[in-house]
Amino acid sequence: MTREEKTQLIENLAQTLKSSAGFYLLRPGPMNAEETLKFRRRLYEKGLRLRIVKNTLLAKALEKAGIPEYSSLLPTLKEMTGLIVYTGDPKAPAQVLEAFLKETNKDYPALKAAYVEETLFIGAEHLEALTQIKSKQDLLAELVARLQSPIQRVLGALQSAGQTLAGTLKALSERNS
Repeated sequence: MTREEKTQLIENLAQTLKSSAGFYLLRPGPMNAEETLKFRRRLYEKGLRLRIVKNTLLAKALEKAGIPEYSSLLPTLKEMTGLIVYTGDPKAPAQVLEAFLKETNKDYPALKAAYVEETLFIGAEHLEALTQIKSKQDLLAELVARLQSPIQRVLGALQSAGQTLAGTLKALSERNS
């Protein structure tokens, strides 16, 4: 690979990382062709793609993309690295990985690190937490719903009080007539 090709690859990777919502780094491990195909197919069904990347080029792309605290990821860039970039649901890659690991009963592919919702998760021990993480939109929707609930109760009480008062006035006016 020529220097120009490497530079172009770094540029493409950096652009992909910048335009994504986050990413997962995996250690593919000794998967055979059948397992690799099955794992990639599962990712594809969720709109995801696994790319095997060269660690030195990925490190430069992380820096160029301006990923905060990217230097914390550098120790994970050993051995072979698989990159999954997502733009939608932040927990989809983790769910696919967890389901695949349970089905195959193996410890690979293993989670090296993840950059989800502007937070770094380093190590396979975070996989379960990543499968349950909520997106910012989900959290905001939950917050709005919780804030609206008391307001709606107050409005309901005011409306029912107004209706009760109107009913009472109507009954009095009918009695006086």
